[in-house]
Amino acid sequence: MNRVAVVTGGSRGIGLGISEALISNDFHVAVVATRPEPDGLIDQLGGPARAAYFQGRVDDVDSHADLVSGIVAHFGRIDVLVNNAGVAPEERRDLLEATPESYDRVMGINLRGPYFLTQAVARQMLRQEVRDATVRGVIVNVSSISATTVSTNRGEYCLSKAGVSMATRLWAARLAAEGILAYEVRPGVIATDMTAGVKERYDALFAQGISPMPRWGQPSDVGGAVAALASGAMPYSTGDVIHVDGGMHLPRL
Repeated sequence: MNRVAVVTGGSRGIGLGISEALISNDFHVAVVATRPEPDGLIDQLGGPARAAYFQGRVDDVDSHADLVSGIVAHFGRIDVLVNNAGVAPEERRDLLEATPESYDRVMGINLRGPYFLTQAVARQMLRQEVRDATVRGVIVNVSSISATTVSTNRGEYCLSKAGVSMATRLWAARLAAEGILAYEVRPGVIATDMTAGVKERYDALFAQGISPMPRWGQPSDVGGAVAALASGAMPYSTGDVIHVDGGMHLPRL
């Protein structure tokens, strides 16, 4: 029987790459996103027998119970949660000029929302029939190289991703005995609409050797990593960080 994965922000960019990779690995996918359903998306993901779209906001914590119930009503269960949805600040500002409004928006979507959605989905995983005595479920949090790399003109984003990293470890420790694994996937510079506005800057940085692999990452690179983790093929590992950054995190002389 096919496993069911929930992918937040799964309709475009990195999220779409994740959704496509999971479909290619025989998952059923519930795509959760804030915008109205894009034309042709479900057909692109294999049709309504394989994928379904659920419109909702990750930062609307009060809606999480209904979202989980709707997904379970459609697919019967949830085996994997991929917390991918995230935003950058609408305007990059120096730390001395940052606003509480931007901080609250970024933290609400990037950290607070996924934290409580994980809570709701983990409760569902613990309620449903156990298919695999070793791996009961998998949580994958998509963070960013910004979890450890400083950008002083978007501090709220860096803090949110550092928080996602700790949240992964917290859920890994709490859920390990229940057979639910938690991982962090930490992308580097990935070619999406979010990074399109800084293309020239990063093209130059790649040419200067910012990464051992001299190219942009693609959503499919992240999708492949997530699909591998979601498979449950590492049942004695949890809380791990998987870098998808072309080696950018490696200290070099």
